[in-house]
Amino acid sequence: MDIRHVDLNLLRVFDAMLEHRSVSRAAEAIGLSQPAMSAAVARLRTLFNDALFVRTGAQMQPTPRALALAPAVRRVMETVKSEILQAHTFDPATSERTFTLITPDIGEINFVPKLLARFVQAGPGLNLRTLAMPRHAAAEALESGEAELAIGYFPDLHKAGMFQQLLFRNPYVCIVRRGHPDVGDALTLKQYLALPHAAVRPGREHLFEEYLQRKGLRRRILLETSHFTSLLPIIESSDLIATVPHDMATVCVQHADIRMVDVPLKVPTIEVHQFWPRRFHKDAGNMWLRAQVHELFRG
Repeated sequence: MDIRHVDLNLLRVFDAMLEHRSVSRAAEAIGLSQPAMSAAVARLRTLFNDALFVRTGAQMQPTPRALALAPAVRRVMETVKSEILQAHTFDPATSERTFTLITPDIGEINFVPKLLARFVQAGPGLNLRTLAMPRHAAAEALESGEAELAIGYFPDLHKAGMFQQLLFRNPYVCIVRRGHPDVGDALTLKQYLALPHAAVRPGREHLFEEYLQRKGLRRRILLETSHFTSLLPIIESSDLIATVPHDMATVCVQHADIRMVDVPLKVPTIEVHQFWPRRFHKDAGNMWLRAQVHELFRG
């Protein structure tokens, strides 16, 4: 028997006949007319080459072949009801799901500790995995299912087929070591441009670089590094200045002998979003994760 030629709706007919032992009652139970039910029973008989249900008095009694098929048909129907047609839900207390998140190094510092604490609180089986990748690769990773959520500044993800939610706006500030000989409580633009700078590339700082280019301003960049987290020991142990997002500056101030100074320019702020692909939009687990991220980091 080739399953391509089997109408699986006939299993509903079979199951109803087993339960009700009557063509008319079985038809009413599954919403068919009596002629349609009779036709379906006839198709079942042809399919299995067996009478399946025969009239005995007032009832249609199952044949031995029907009784042999009954447990398997019941299992199929229960599986459809409980696993396929059941509304998809997510219970963090019992789930053993691993969520994969795309975020830069500073995102791992800012987002992961709080999110991990929420995971531990919500369920012992939940796991978190983070990926760092170039912005242009993030879309492909989300669309392929390699990751299911991205948090940070990802301008390439503002496109069709990708959902987004603004979490907060992140201004730029300067960081210098405490006791810097040339930096007081405030900076003039002339001072700022003359100081030796540390810059992060690639990174979110390209937004700031584009702003400076539009204004026709050039800094003296003494050091380029690939990661924001590298700045912490570098700034603390030198007279370099760095212009970084406020969340990065906060980490530096908390963990090193570093202080913040306002940027002497009206710099655009970074908008930090969470992004997810269409394939995960209705996924219950992803919806739960997005709710946690929004609650923890909004504003």
